[in-house]
Amino acid sequence: MPKRSRKEAAEGEEEGEPARSHWPQAPAGRRGGRGQAEGAEPALLYQDPPLREVTPGGQRFNFKVTSWNVDGLRAWVRKGGLQWVQEDAPDVLLLQETKCGGGQVPPELQRLPQFPHQFWAGAARAGYSGVGLLARERPISVTHGIGDPSLDAEGRILTAELPSLFLVCAYVPNSGRGLTRLAERQRWDRALRAHLTRLDASKPVLLGGDLNVAYEELDLRHPRANRRSPGFTNEEREAFGELLGGGFIDSFRFLYPGVPNAFTFWTYLGGARGRNVGWRLDYFVLSRRLRGALCDCKIRNQVLGSDHCPISIYLAL
Repeated sequence: MPKRSRKEAAEGEEEGEPARSHWPQAPAGRRGGRGQAEGAEPALLYQDPPLREVTPGGQRFNFKVTSWNVDGLRAWVRKGGLQWVQEDAPDVLLLQETKCGGGQVPPELQRLPQFPHQFWAGAARAGYSGVGLLARERPISVTHGIGDPSLDAEGRILTAELPSLFLVCAYVPNSGRGLTRLAERQRWDRALRAHLTRLDASKPVLLGGDLNVAYEELDLRHPRANRRSPGFTNEEREAFGELLGGGFIDSFRFLYPGVPNAFTFWTYLGGARGRNVGWRLDYFVLSRRLRGALCDCKIRNQVLGSDHCPISIYLAL
C-alpha cells in the first residue's frame, strides 16, 4: 500500500474519515497517490481558458458562485485561501471539508464584510467533514441536511433558497478504504438525487461542491488502474449518470466536452499537483432548464491552499 500523506493519516486515524491511501493506483512500475505516478511521467497541464462573460444569447453574467474543498478551514486560512477569496469576490462561497462547526470558524472569516450571511454545518464528531455557505445577500431560507437523519450527522449539506434558484452545497462521502462505505455512499447518492429532484420541482437547482466522483475516464489521470478505487467505481459513476439523466447537467462538461487534464484534486504525495496527476471531483451541477443562463465554469487550478483547487460558475439570471 502506498505511503499516506499527512492528510490521509489524519483522516483515517484521527478524524474518522476513511484514509485515502487506497485510492491511488498507478500503472505497474510506478508508485504514488490517487492516480499518482512517480518517475518520468510527463506533466500534461490544463490551461484555464479566458472567462466567457456572456451566454450564447448575449446576456452578461450577474451571479458568481465559488466552491472549494479547503481540507480544514483553519489551515486554509493560514495558507492564504481567505485572501484569494476576497480577491475573487463571488456572490456566494461554498466550502467543504471545513473540519469545524460554526463555533470554531476562524474570527477573520466570521468578520468578512463581503459575506455577512454565513451558515455552517458541522459533524457530530469534532474535526471531521463540515460545510459552509457564505453569501452577500440573505437567502430566503437555509436548511441543513439531506432529509435522512441517519445520513445527516456528518454535516455534509446545506441548501439555500434564493429568489431565482435553490443553491446546494454538498460534500459527498468517500466510499472508504477497501470500499467499506460503498453501500452507505450509494444510499447517500440516492438521497441526494431525491433531494435535488424535490427542489427542482419548484425552482431550478445549482449544486456545488466536492462530489467525490470522477464521472468520465477523462476526469482522472489513470482510469485503468483505478477501476475499483473510491470515486471511480461503476456504482458511483452510474449514480452520477442517473442524476444527470434526471434533468441536470455537469456544467463544466457541458461547456468543455472532451477537454482533458482538467482536474480539481491532487494527492500531496510525490509532486502530483506539479505534474497534474489528479482527479476532477468538484462540480457545479445545474438544472437543465438553466443551461441557457450558463456563461462559464472555471477550474482555478493555479490557486493553492488545499489539495483541491476552487471552481467557479458564472450565471446570467
